[in-house]
Amino acid sequence: MSQAELSSKVLSVLEDKIKLIKKEEGGIYIVGPIRLPVNLYGETVVFQWYCWLNCDEVTEDFDQVIDRLSSSNLAEFQQSSVLVYGDFEYAEDAMIRMHSICHTGDIFGSKRCDCGFQLKQSMKMIVEHGNGALFYLANHEGRGIGLFSKAMAYILQENGYDTVEANEGLGFVDDSRNYSDAIDVLKSLRSKPVTLITNNPKKMNALKTAGLPVSGRVPLWGDISEFNEKYLQTKINKSGHLKTEGTCPND
Repeated sequence: MSQAELSSKVLSVLEDKIKLIKKEEGGIYIVGPIRLPVNLYGETVVFQWYCWLNCDEVTEDFDQVIDRLSSSNLAEFQQSSVLVYGDFEYAEDAMIRMHSICHTGDIFGSKRCDCGFQLKQSMKMIVEHGNGALFYLANHEGRGIGLFSKAMAYILQENGYDTVEANEGLGFVDDSRNYSDAIDVLKSLRSKPVTLITNNPKKMNALKTAGLPVSGRVPLWGDISEFNEKYLQTKINKSGHLKTEGTCPND
């Protein structure tokens, strides 16, 4: 089979799974849905997985997009994705979680934060609700400072700094995360109202500012221990996270 024939065959399989979301500058390619069985607390749950890529220069010729993959070095850059469960597009009420990548918490199970717990618990909440989506957001590590900077921030925290002081001590703002791409992807998947799983009012404001119908908020506190109590309290005292009675330390 010639290279041209191979490319044509590959395109015939992939082209219906690729979508371009155009923006004022550039755009977002989203690929999916892809059936993804997930081990969730010992039970296999099937999600539909999408991944997206932000590009400054875009084309609707998906053959060109596929042809560029092997030379784009995408393994050197993070890409975001979303897990969809149930009839997300048409269900009257759907739950969503905007989850920031956390290498230490999500992968290693670190107890210094509550991210790993929030990841699995929000997936469980979505499944129990019957439909929803978990957006897993790249470039949000350490509230947007990156993994290497986060490692240095951890050293500062071991020497008496809290999370906000450590980030600011390294020259960053407390929280530099941006949700615009995730919101564009959400709009492409659903137009009906959503309930947001979060303690962070900045996430609520981002959705509302973008004109998305938000029907409510569900809090997500838990996995509190001696290792993350100060971290969680700093979220409330300095980062404005919304406290729910009986679910956060120092009630």
